[in-house]
Order: sequence, then structure tokens, then C-alpha cells
Amino acid sequence: MYLKALLVASALAASYGAHAQTKWDMPTPYSDGEFHTRNARQFAEDVKKATNGAFDITVHSNGSLIKHPDILRAVSTGQVNIGELLLGQFGNEDPVFAADNVPFVAPGYDAAWKFYQAQKPVLENKLQGRGMKLLYSVAWPGQGIYTKDPVKTVADFKGLKMRTYSPLTSRLAELLGCTPVAAQVPDVPQLFATGGMQTMVTSSATGTATKAWEFVKNYYETNAWNPKNVVVANERAFARLPKDQQDALLKAAAAAEPRGWELSKQRQREADELLTKNGVSVSQPSPELKSALAKIGDQMAAEWEKSAGADGQAILKAYRGK
Repeated sequence: MYLKALLVASALAASYGAHAQTKWDMPTPYSDGEFHTRNARQFAEDVKKATNGAFDITVHSNGSLIKHPDILRAVSTGQVNIGELLLGQFGNEDPVFAADNVPFVAPGYDAAWKFYQAQKPVLENKLQGRGMKLLYSVAWPGQGIYTKDPVKTVADFKGLKMRTYSPLTSRLAELLGCTPVAAQVPDVPQLFATGGMQTMVTSSATGTATKAWEFVKNYYETNAWNPKNVVVANERAFARLPKDQQDALLKAAAAAEPRGWELSKQRQREADELLTKNGVSVSQPSPELKSALAKIGDQMAAEWEKSAGADGQAILKAYRGK
């Protein structure tokens, strides 16, 4: 009788253990080969390994589970427990989300990392207010400008249709005299092929991912800004995790962030080389264009600071050390 009771108890315990496994779905907008997705998969693997399989995160790449514009809301509402998104895309919802899309404020990786440290406390509060926890953030390579035809001055952009991916990139297009065309990465080749756009502002990484050499011949390394992806978790879902799983998630996130920044730097080097190899002219903008872009950057920084109010002032003050 005792043995029978013991066996029943063991079976119940095993059944409970099986059902107690934590399973999260993680939507991400990018392809399996993109470094952000590879980093996310390593992050998920680290969590699984640290918990001996008790915490399993399934990464759904290329917008296959939830489309990019809907990921922020999906995590906020608990439709999914975790997700990756390009922060600047949601600048219309809060200017703080677009801070790293302001051109020429923090050009290059070192400046971008310093800017992230200044932005982070404000960003964490903003996300928390929406029921989300910031786990880690990784920058894209520096943003440059792709064109079908060579450009030497701002006047050369007038009337062109420019691919944009955030409110601030749309504003940049307007100030360049372009028509903004909001488009997700997978749609870029088709839009160029059909005349839906003639120029885009994005990284050399996205340029190689879309095989930019098939539709443009020029890439100008303005290195204007390094927009960041963030990986966020639903706060309530995080709070429900057992302590050891919370710790595993945070530890994996702490490793994913610096690893992701290094992958980004590597991606930029490789992408620049690949563009050149495939016949794209990779060059610096002309002195006249560079000067004009700097003035546009100053104007946009002032506009952004005004729209972000005290938050914007706090971020810029912390970044500039004033």
C-alpha cells in the first residue's frame, strides 16, 4: 500500500514538473542570419541551459509570429511574454524611444554606447510604465545613405522617394527634400524595383541583407547614428517566474548585450566589404553634403529635445556631461 502511494505521488510530481516548464514565445522582426536574431537565439539557449531546460524561449524570426509594428503592444499587453523590436520605430508613442534616431548627436559605436548609458534610466522607466522590463539592447551598425545615382549636395535629393523606418528618419527625409516611404526590410527590394523608392537611410548590414547592389550603386558612410533594438519582457510574466528562472534570464541578458554590440561591429566591417565587393561605391559624403547634413542634425536635435521635454533634457545632459 505504501509503495503504491509512493508511486502515485512520484507520478503526480513528474506530471507537475512537466507542466511547470516555462515556455515563452519571442517574436523578432529579422531573418535567421541577421546578427540580432543569432544573438537572440544564443540568449534563449543560455536561459535554457542555465535552467536545465525548465525555461524554454522559442525565437520566431522574420516577423513570422507578430509583425514588427505590433511587437511593442504585444509584449505590453501580455499577448507574448518577450519580444525584440527596433526602439526608434515607436518614436510617435514616446520621444524617448526615438532618442537614438537623432542624427549626428552620437555618431559611432563609442558615442552610441555612452548615449545608451545616458538614455537607459529614462528608457527603463518609460518601458516599466507600459508594463515591460528592459532586458538588453543592441545597436545596429552606423546609418548611411544609399542612392541609385551619385549625390553631392542636398539639392540632389529633392523629389526622391526615401525609405524610412521611424518618425525621425521620416523627418530627415523631409528635410532632405525627399518623400518618406515607410517600409519594413523585407519589402525594400520590391519597392526599389518598382520605383517606389530611389534612396534609403539604413546600415551597411541592412544593405547587404537586402542585396542593395541589385538596386543601388552608392553608399555614403554618414555614420549618422546607431539605432538600437531592445529585448523586453512583460513585467507580470517576469514577476511570475521562479527566482532561479528570473536570475537565469537576467544573466543571459547581461551576456547578450555586450556580445550583441561586438557582433554589430563585426557586421559593419563585413557588410562594408561585401558592398564594395558587389560593386557598390562606398564613400564619405562630399564636404558640402556633410556640412548640410550636420545642420539638419542640429535642427533635428533641437526639435527632438523640445518634443521630449524634461526627459530629453535629462538624456542629453547626462550624455554631454553638463
